[in-house]
Amino acid sequence: MPATLATILVLLGASVAVVVACRQLRLPPILGYLLVGIAVGPHAAGWVEDSHATRYLAEFGVVFLMFSLGLEFSLAQLRAMRRAVFGLGLAQVGVTTLAGAVALPLAGFPWQAGLVLGGALAMSSTAIVSKMLAERDELATPHGRDAIAILLFQDLAVVAFLIVIPALGRDPEELTIALGLAALKGAVALTLILGLGQRPMRALFDLVARQRSAELFVLNVLLVTLGLAALTGLVGLSLALGAFLAGMLIAETEFRHQVEEDIKPFRDVLLGLFFVTVGMSLDLQAVAGRWALVLLLLAVPLAFKLLLVVGLARAFGAPLASSLRTGFYLAQAGELALVMLALARDSAIVDASLAQPVLAAMVLSMLAAPLVIQFADPIVRALTANDWLARAAQLTTIASTAMARQEHVVICGYGRSGQNLARLLAREGIAFVALDNDPERVRAAAAAGASVVYGDAGRREALAAAGLHKARALAITFADRRGALRILHHVQALRPDLPVVVRTVDDADLERLAGAGATEVVPEVLEGSLMLAAQTLLLLGVPLNRVLACVASVREQRYGLLRGFFRGATDVSAEDDGLQPRLQAVVLTVGAAAVGRTLADLGLDGLAEVTGVRRPGRPPSLPAPDLRLAAGDVVVLLGRPKELAVAEARLLEG
Repeated sequence: MPATLATILVLLGASVAVVVACRQLRLPPILGYLLVGIAVGPHAAGWVEDSHATRYLAEFGVVFLMFSLGLEFSLAQLRAMRRAVFGLGLAQVGVTTLAGAVALPLAGFPWQAGLVLGGALAMSSTAIVSKMLAERDELATPHGRDAIAILLFQDLAVVAFLIVIPALGRDPEELTIALGLAALKGAVALTLILGLGQRPMRALFDLVARQRSAELFVLNVLLVTLGLAALTGLVGLSLALGAFLAGMLIAETEFRHQVEEDIKPFRDVLLGLFFVTVGMSLDLQAVAGRWALVLLLLAVPLAFKLLLVVGLARAFGAPLASSLRTGFYLAQAGELALVMLALARDSAIVDASLAQPVLAAMVLSMLAAPLVIQFADPIVRALTANDWLARAAQLTTIASTAMARQEHVVICGYGRSGQNLARLLAREGIAFVALDNDPERVRAAAAAGASVVYGDAGRREALAAAGLHKARALAITFADRRGALRILHHVQALRPDLPVVVRTVDDADLERLAGAGATEVVPEVLEGSLMLAAQTLLLLGVPLNRVLACVASVREQRYGLLRGFFRGATDVSAEDDGLQPRLQAVVLTVGAAAVGRTLADLGLDGLAEVTGVRRPGRPPSLPAPDLRLAAGDVVVLLGRPKELAVAEARLLEG
């Protein structure tokens, strides 16, 4: 077998196995690729050589990573978040880079290495942070927005480092000229490509799109990406810079989303190969001999970065709890730091004796990041438990707003759903107090005269200050199960008789929320599907009164008919404890035990509810107890997984 084919098979096989394991453990695939590289590389099993050809192929992964960053780069988002991006983000990257540039020369290393490693330390993992923010529904929170703003500036800063790092590897007497020339080249490239490239790029993609060929479209994307990368490479800049500029150009066209979908497979595969090569370059024996230094390089940067982000966020007006959460999210190293370290190593700026422990510390920090973020909440609650001054001022504001209100509604969350509810309550003359933890939204709404105050509805004292003891009802308007359960717990302790309406995404958590004290749970999926069905029926000519009657009937029966759904592999989650009802369709084959028998004869009561029976050529129907089942019938069951398994066995085997 050719050596190249064997190498590819080893990398593919190991990557598939480890990335599947990472998916199962809900860890970023980046960590899996790093572990594959460490395991099969020349310093461990030795199955794959760390050759120049492999590294050159992996460089294309960096090209597509930077192309994706450029593609996702939004000038509108940058303008909307400019205060946080160019304030908080600039301060974080600047101070961290300066700290590295000062600290490493004191330890006997060149200032160039300090500058690069300080910049690398400033980078956090966009993949890990954005994924966990989205999973925990925290993208719209104050700490989520601050974290995204800092990550956005880090993406901008890495472009500058990609220009500067190759120049830093020059001889000291040529360094000033090299840096000036690199800056000039970068400025010219940015001006020409971004200033003059918009119209030709749009025209090219428009011409290609009109041919209606998916193959041609992908070829054109690859040509533009690699062409601009080669162009910046020819003038002495990095390939990744050209790819980033190509992404920025396409991001301003209407073809952005199609390009993003088409390029994703190439990006993910090649980027995975890059992280494999990063892992391959890690010498475990060398690292093991310097484990104390690795731990020092892990602990000190993590602590420094955490404290720096917390301090800067506080300086920019964020509450202590929000600042701490932002710090925990951004304390780890990131994929862009690995890119910078690899470029610095290739440019002979960072010596291998220093690069090895730094790389090991970065990989360990990325491995630890999900655990650090997972335990951030309890740590933050413990650290801010005595933040009485800020909390007292907050509670005083809430109490003064709620003081004059009787029989009011407490609205938890003042997003779109909360604002719509508030408008309807105001129209009916019903008083309300809204709690929201977004200071900008609260300021804007309060300036407009809305009865909204800053406060965390998940805190018992905030609910009490909002007049829970004299409220008429409480509405939880954000779709966050953890937050809703926390509020319900406090309501049950303070006012167990208070009616509570909870918004949720779907009906998967209906039982749990109802058991925690929710009077009514409003699932978005149910209401959206009912409105979709109603509009479709009306367009088909069904009379309005029949449509309204149908919708009303389904709403009345939703707890029996629509609780649960047909599950797939992608619906399994860590929170699924097997207690949530779900739907399951059982096809009765010839010879099945239920064929020729009625539902009453089967004795399924207590196991699962039969919500429908479908026969070939007939519309689905609600089953009658005396309905005699036949071969080919599809019986739809509703119940919990264990009971469903027993009910299915009873239908098929008796």
